[in-house]
Amino acid sequence: MRLILASASPRRLDLLAQIGVTPDAVDPADIDETPRKAELPALYAARVAAEKGAVVAARHPGALVLSGDTVVAVGRRILPKAETEAEARLCLSLLSGRRHRVLSAVTLIDAAGVARHRLSESIVIFKRLHADEISGYIASGEWEGKAGGYAIQGRAAGLIRTVQGSHPGIMGLPLYEVRTLLLAAGYPLG
Repeated sequence: MRLILASASPRRLDLLAQIGVTPDAVDPADIDETPRKAELPALYAARVAAEKGAVVAARHPGALVLSGDTVVAVGRRILPKAETEAEARLCLSLLSGRRHRVLSAVTLIDAAGVARHRLSESIVIFKRLHADEISGYIASGEWEGKAGGYAIQGRAAGLIRTVQGSHPGIMGLPLYEVRTLLLAAGYPLG
């Protein structure tokens, strides 16, 4: 049973390794990830994960295809994957002292083409961030390409007061949900 990971994220590979899973291949989907007008964060994450999976499954008939998407949301607002210092600074300013949600959607398409979906929702609360803390974090470069402009597995962990939910989900792949999907598809897990 071949397993294809539809993601280029090294974090997702590392997370899968934690549950003893090594994909047979990594084949990232190249799709438009622009949110639709008025699209809610949970629906957006689920849609993008499903679309990534469908694109990659079409290239690997008969294989299991695992895809995912992680979204940082403040209310109904979807924060970007920070690409510039200005975006990261804006994200961190919005998250400072506030509660936000991290929605991590996963899709597993089985050998017969049947798609199963799961969504993990976690709550994260940052401390109130001072300007020098934001500047220091920006200087680290750790925010680059990260949803919401931070990586919980790095320096940002020291700025977070509370986490409720799936720590690996916040990192990009909710392992409980992934394991459940893999077992349901008959994937051998130790």
